[in-house]
Amino acid sequence: MDDRSALVRDLSLPLASGKGWVKFVGIINIIVGAFYALSIIGLIFAWIPIWMGVLLVQSGSAIERAQMAGDESALRMALDKLRVYFIIQGVLFIISLALMVLGFVMFFGVLMAAIANHNIYGM
Repeated sequence: MDDRSALVRDLSLPLASGKGWVKFVGIINIIVGAFYALSIIGLIFAWIPIWMGVLLVQSGSAIERAQMAGDESALRMALDKLRVYFIIQGVLFIISLALMVLGFVMFFGVLMAAIANHNIYGM
């Protein structure tokens, strides 16, 4: 069992060296979510950065436990929390790209309609 704990400590070392940053980004996400919650429109979306922040803080704590105690389940939990965080981040990125493309299409559609309207009426 001691060899297994040493292996977990060794495998968790790269994550453990960045656990402070993981927790920092998590806390910033929670704070940003709290600021979003101050507005009515932001209240609809405030849970997303708060959830992502909680995932990162939990992952940072689990990384710390895995490194200190060689706890295999803590390492697994840390990696799972990071997996969920990156899935959410990826989905948000895809949604952002889709909205950006939609915005460009709408902008150029309105621009073309305005140009066509200008040419028809000669204004």
